[in-house]
Amino acid sequence: MTTGQYNGRMADVLSSQQRSLCMSRIRGKDTQPEMLVRKGLFALGFRFRLHARNLPGSPDLVFPKHGAAIFVHGCLWHGHGCHLFKWPQTNAVFWRNKIERNKRNDMACQKALRVAGWRVLTIWECALRGRKKTEPDLLLREISRWLKSRSPRATLKGRRSVN
Repeated sequence: MTTGQYNGRMADVLSSQQRSLCMSRIRGKDTQPEMLVRKGLFALGFRFRLHARNLPGSPDLVFPKHGAAIFVHGCLWHGHGCHLFKWPQTNAVFWRNKIERNKRNDMACQKALRVAGWRVLTIWECALRGRKKTEPDLLLREISRWLKSRSPRATLKGRRSVN
């Protein structure tokens, strides 16, 4: 891009090697949204196992007493169509393939869990952060209500825009 041209995107200030290093250091578990859910549910008296590798998809939280598994999904990594998600512009084909593969894997894992008798709740990152997040107390009440119910599956995401 020459001086004076603008392509509608902000230039990345990191080299591709630096960006790759940064992306490789993003954790898949014990993320900030996951920790908020864990701490809140623990404070409400719920006990759970973490990252049960013996279950399809290694759910973030597993509640054997309630027959329930919870996934806390990052909106970027799992392709949620919310305000926090934007298709990466750099290496677009790679990212599109990766995110689509993640979405297919999520569906397959949740189906396998339901077939095995587990109830599944997906909590999207946008429910926990960003301008459309749900108030923490309300979110924890919704999770608690679902855990105590017999509902086979549910999804919690950020609230809709009021405008």
